[in-house]
Amino acid sequence: MADALTDDLAAVAATADRRPILVALDFDGTLAPLQDDPATSRIIPAGVDVLARLAATPGVALALVSGRAMHDLHTLAAVPAGTFLIGSHGAERARVTTFGLDRDVVRLTDEQADRLASLGAEAAGVARGRDGVWVETKPTAVVVHTRLAEPADAAPAEQEAIALGERLGSGVLHGKDVVEISVLRASKGEALTALREELGAPVVLYAGDDVTDEHAFEALRDDDLTVKVGAGTTAARYRVDGPDELVAALEALADRL
Repeated sequence: MADALTDDLAAVAATADRRPILVALDFDGTLAPLQDDPATSRIIPAGVDVLARLAATPGVALALVSGRAMHDLHTLAAVPAGTFLIGSHGAERARVTTFGLDRDVVRLTDEQADRLASLGAEAAGVARGRDGVWVETKPTAVVVHTRLAEPADAAPAEQEAIALGERLGSGVLHGKDVVEISVLRASKGEALTALREELGAPVVLYAGDDVTDEHAFEALRDDDLTVKVGAGTTAARYRVDGPDELVAALEALADRL
Protein backbone atom coordinates (compact mmCIF):
# COMPACT_ATOMS: atom_id res chain seq x y z
CA MET A 1 0.00 0.00 0.00
CA ALA A 2 3.01 2.32 0.24
CA ASP A 3 2.83 3.21 -3.46
CA ALA A 4 -0.86 4.07 -3.21
CA LEU A 5 -0.13 6.25 -0.16
CA THR A 6 2.66 8.08 -1.99
CA ASP A 7 0.40 8.70 -4.99
CA ASP A 8 -2.40 10.09 -2.85
CA LEU A 9 0.00 12.28 -0.88
CA ALA A 10 1.21 13.70 -4.19
CA ALA A 11 -2.38 14.43 -5.20
CA VAL A 12 -3.04 16.25 -1.93
CA ALA A 13 0.17 18.24 -2.25
CA ALA A 14 -0.82 19.32 -5.77
CA THR A 15 -4.15 20.76 -4.60
CA ALA A 16 -3.31 24.21 -3.26
CA ASP A 17 -6.81 24.94 -1.92
CA ARG A 18 -6.65 21.99 0.51
CA ARG A 19 -4.63 23.83 3.15
CA PRO A 20 -3.62 23.62 5.86
CA ILE A 21 -2.72 19.95 5.81
CA LEU A 22 -2.59 18.57 9.34
CA VAL A 23 0.18 15.96 9.57
CA ALA A 24 -0.44 14.15 12.86
CA LEU A 25 1.66 11.19 13.95
CA ASP A 26 1.93 8.76 16.80
CA PHE A 27 5.41 8.47 18.37
CA ASP A 28 6.34 4.99 19.65
CA GLY A 29 6.27 2.35 16.93
CA THR A 30 5.42 4.98 14.31
CA LEU A 31 8.30 7.45 14.19
CA ALA A 32 10.42 5.70 16.82
CA PRO A 33 11.01 1.93 16.81
CA LEU A 34 9.51 0.21 19.84
CA GLN A 35 11.96 -0.31 22.70
CA ASP A 36 11.77 -2.50 25.80
CA ASP A 37 12.91 0.55 27.81
CA PRO A 38 10.58 3.44 26.83
CA ALA A 39 13.19 5.99 27.95
CA THR A 40 15.45 4.94 25.06
CA SER A 41 12.88 5.64 22.31
CA ARG A 42 13.97 8.19 19.72
CA ILE A 43 12.63 9.26 16.32
CA ILE A 44 14.81 7.77 13.59
CA PRO A 45 17.29 10.39 12.25
CA ALA A 46 15.60 10.71 8.86
CA GLY A 47 12.34 11.32 10.71
CA VAL A 48 13.81 14.25 12.66
CA ASP A 49 14.92 15.82 9.38
CA VAL A 50 11.62 15.40 7.55
CA LEU A 51 9.57 16.72 10.48
CA ALA A 52 11.71 19.87 10.45
CA ARG A 53 11.08 20.22 6.70
CA LEU A 54 7.32 19.79 7.09
CA ALA A 55 7.12 22.22 10.01
CA ALA A 56 8.87 24.86 7.90
CA THR A 57 6.51 24.36 4.94
CA PRO A 58 3.70 26.94 4.54
CA GLY A 59 0.28 25.32 4.70
CA VAL A 60 1.37 22.40 6.90
CA ALA A 61 0.52 21.95 10.59
CA LEU A 62 2.48 19.28 12.46
CA ALA A 63 1.33 17.33 15.52
CA LEU A 64 2.45 14.35 17.57
CA VAL A 65 -0.39 12.41 19.17
CA SER A 66 0.84 9.98 21.81
CA GLY A 67 -0.12 7.99 24.83
CA ARG A 68 2.99 9.30 26.57
CA ALA A 69 2.80 11.91 29.28
CA MET A 70 3.52 15.37 27.89
CA HIS A 71 6.85 15.80 29.70
CA ASP A 72 8.21 12.52 28.33
CA LEU A 73 6.94 13.20 24.82
CA HIS A 74 8.57 16.63 24.71
CA THR A 75 11.84 15.31 26.15
CA LEU A 76 12.19 12.43 23.71
CA ALA A 77 10.56 13.62 20.50
CA ALA A 78 13.03 16.30 19.26
CA VAL A 79 10.41 18.12 17.20
CA PRO A 80 10.63 21.67 15.81
CA ALA A 81 9.02 24.77 17.26
CA GLY A 82 5.39 25.14 16.22
CA THR A 83 4.62 21.42 16.61
CA PHE A 84 1.45 20.58 18.52
CA LEU A 85 1.93 17.87 21.15
CA ILE A 86 -1.05 15.80 22.33
CA GLY A 87 -0.12 13.55 25.23
CA SER A 88 -1.83 11.02 27.48
CA HIS A 89 -4.14 9.94 24.63
CA GLY A 90 -5.61 13.43 24.37
CA ALA A 91 -5.77 14.48 28.03
CA GLU A 92 -2.75 16.80 27.70
CA ARG A 93 -1.97 19.32 24.99
CA ALA A 94 0.80 21.82 24.31
CA ARG A 95 2.65 23.59 21.52
CA VAL A 96 6.41 23.59 21.20
CA THR A 97 8.01 27.06 21.20
CA THR A 98 11.62 28.19 21.02
CA PHE A 99 11.44 28.75 24.79
CA GLY A 100 9.81 25.46 25.79
CA LEU A 101 6.20 24.29 25.97
CA ASP A 102 3.10 26.45 25.82
CA ARG A 103 0.84 24.06 27.70
CA ASP A 104 -2.89 23.84 28.22
CA VAL A 105 -3.36 23.44 31.97
CA VAL A 106 -4.97 20.18 33.13
CA ARG A 107 -7.12 20.65 36.21
CA LEU A 108 -8.61 17.78 38.21
CA THR A 109 -11.48 18.08 40.62
CA ASP A 110 -10.86 16.97 44.19
CA GLU A 111 -12.80 13.79 43.48
CA GLN A 112 -10.70 13.04 40.39
CA ALA A 113 -7.47 13.71 42.28
CA ASP A 114 -8.57 11.31 45.04
CA ARG A 115 -9.41 8.63 42.49
CA LEU A 116 -6.03 9.10 40.80
CA ALA A 117 -4.28 8.55 44.12
CA SER A 118 -6.35 5.42 44.78
CA LEU A 119 -5.59 4.13 41.31
CA GLY A 120 -1.87 4.58 41.88
CA ALA A 121 -1.95 2.69 45.14
CA GLU A 122 -4.00 -0.22 43.79
CA ALA A 123 -2.05 -0.40 40.53
CA ALA A 124 1.13 -0.80 42.57
CA GLY A 125 -0.52 -3.87 44.08
CA VAL A 126 -1.17 -5.25 40.58
CA ALA A 127 2.53 -4.97 39.76
CA ARG A 128 3.84 -6.22 43.10
CA GLY A 129 5.52 -9.63 42.84
CA ARG A 130 5.34 -9.73 39.02
CA ASP A 131 8.69 -9.38 37.29
CA GLY A 132 8.64 -6.94 34.39
CA VAL A 133 5.31 -5.31 35.37
CA TRP A 134 5.65 -1.67 36.37
CA VAL A 135 3.40 1.33 36.99
CA GLU A 136 3.62 4.84 35.56
CA THR A 137 1.67 7.79 36.97
CA LYS A 138 0.60 10.60 34.65
CA PRO A 139 -1.18 13.88 35.52
CA THR A 140 -4.55 12.31 34.69
CA ALA A 141 -3.94 8.57 34.58
CA VAL A 142 -2.16 5.50 35.88
CA VAL A 143 -0.54 3.07 33.45
CA VAL A 144 0.33 -0.59 34.01
CA HIS A 145 3.15 -1.66 31.66
CA THR A 146 3.81 -5.32 30.85
CA ARG A 147 6.26 -5.20 27.91
CA LEU A 148 9.11 -6.65 30.00
CA ALA A 149 7.01 -9.33 31.68
CA GLU A 150 6.62 -12.99 30.77
CA PRO A 151 3.13 -13.97 29.54
CA ALA A 152 2.35 -15.74 32.82
CA ASP A 153 2.75 -12.42 34.63
CA ALA A 154 1.61 -10.03 31.88
CA ALA A 155 -1.81 -11.52 31.13
CA PRO A 156 -3.20 -11.56 34.70
CA ALA A 157 -1.69 -8.12 35.39
CA GLU A 158 -3.48 -6.66 32.39
CA GLN A 159 -6.78 -8.28 33.35
CA GLU A 160 -6.51 -7.00 36.92
CA ALA A 161 -5.65 -3.52 35.63
CA ILE A 162 -8.70 -3.54 33.34
CA ALA A 163 -10.92 -4.58 36.26
CA LEU A 164 -9.39 -1.83 38.39
CA GLY A 165 -10.10 0.71 35.68
CA GLU A 166 -13.69 -0.39 35.35
CA ARG A 167 -14.08 0.14 39.09
CA LEU A 168 -12.21 3.40 39.64
CA GLY A 169 -11.45 4.96 36.26
CA SER A 170 -13.37 7.11 33.82
CA GLY A 171 -11.74 5.43 30.84
CA VAL A 172 -9.61 2.35 30.19
CA LEU A 173 -7.30 1.96 27.18
CA HIS A 174 -5.79 -1.46 26.50
CA GLY A 175 -2.90 -1.14 24.06
CA LYS A 176 0.21 -3.15 23.23
CA ASP A 177 1.54 -4.45 26.57
CA VAL A 178 -0.10 -1.59 28.44
CA VAL A 179 -3.32 -0.72 30.25
CA GLU A 180 -3.99 2.96 30.91
CA ILE A 181 -6.63 4.01 33.41
CA SER A 182 -7.64 7.66 33.26
CA VAL A 183 -9.75 9.79 35.56
CA LEU A 184 -10.61 12.01 32.58
CA ARG A 185 -12.36 10.84 29.46
CA ALA A 186 -10.06 11.43 26.49
CA SER A 187 -9.14 9.76 23.22
CA LYS A 188 -6.78 10.42 20.36
CA GLY A 189 -9.79 10.69 18.06
CA GLU A 190 -11.47 13.42 20.10
CA ALA A 191 -8.22 15.35 20.49
CA LEU A 192 -7.39 15.11 16.78
CA THR A 193 -10.89 16.21 15.77
CA ALA A 194 -10.68 19.23 18.09
CA LEU A 195 -7.28 20.24 16.68
CA ARG A 196 -8.51 19.85 13.12
CA GLU A 197 -11.51 22.09 13.77
CA GLU A 198 -9.34 24.68 15.48
CA LEU A 199 -6.95 24.81 12.51
CA GLY A 200 -9.65 24.49 9.85
CA ALA A 201 -7.70 21.67 8.19
CA PRO A 202 -9.46 20.20 5.13
CA VAL A 203 -7.08 17.22 5.05
CA VAL A 204 -5.52 15.18 7.85
CA LEU A 205 -2.73 12.66 7.51
CA TYR A 206 -2.61 10.44 10.60
CA ALA A 207 -0.28 7.49 11.18
CA GLY A 208 -0.12 5.15 14.16
CA ASP A 209 0.71 1.59 15.11
CA ASP A 210 -1.31 0.77 18.23
CA VAL A 211 -4.89 -0.25 18.92
CA THR A 212 -5.41 3.15 20.58
CA ASP A 213 -4.69 4.79 17.21
CA GLU A 214 -7.82 3.14 15.84
CA HIS A 215 -9.82 5.80 17.72
CA ALA A 216 -8.09 8.42 15.58
CA PHE A 217 -8.56 6.48 12.34
CA GLU A 218 -12.26 6.04 13.05
CA ALA A 219 -12.73 9.75 13.92
CA LEU A 220 -11.35 10.95 10.59
CA ARG A 221 -13.14 11.35 7.26
CA ASP A 222 -13.18 8.98 4.32
CA ASP A 223 -10.97 11.29 2.25
CA ASP A 224 -8.36 11.74 4.98
CA LEU A 225 -5.10 9.78 4.81
CA THR A 226 -4.94 7.21 7.61
CA VAL A 227 -1.89 4.97 7.86
CA LYS A 228 -1.44 1.82 9.95
CA VAL A 229 2.22 1.22 10.78
CA GLY A 230 2.92 -2.50 11.11
CA ALA A 231 0.67 -5.53 11.37
CA GLY A 232 -2.81 -5.88 12.84
CA THR A 233 -6.45 -5.32 11.99
CA THR A 234 -7.12 -1.68 11.23
CA ALA A 235 -9.61 0.89 9.99
CA ALA A 236 -6.81 2.81 8.25
CA ARG A 237 -6.80 3.22 4.46
CA TYR A 238 -3.11 2.47 4.06
CA ARG A 239 -0.45 0.32 5.67
CA VAL A 240 3.34 0.60 5.86
CA ASP A 241 5.75 -1.90 7.40
CA GLY A 242 7.47 0.36 9.93
CA PRO A 243 8.94 3.77 10.77
CA ASP A 244 11.42 3.72 7.87
CA GLU A 245 8.67 3.26 5.29
CA LEU A 246 6.47 5.90 6.92
CA VAL A 247 9.31 8.43 6.98
CA ALA A 248 9.97 7.71 3.28
CA ALA A 249 6.33 8.61 2.55
CA LEU A 250 6.68 11.80 4.58
CA GLU A 251 9.82 12.68 2.62
CA ALA A 252 7.87 12.23 -0.61
CA LEU A 253 5.18 14.58 0.71
CA ALA A 254 7.76 17.17 1.71
CA ASP A 255 9.37 16.95 -1.73
CA ARG A 256 6.02 17.54 -3.46
CA LEU A 257 5.13 20.45 -1.22
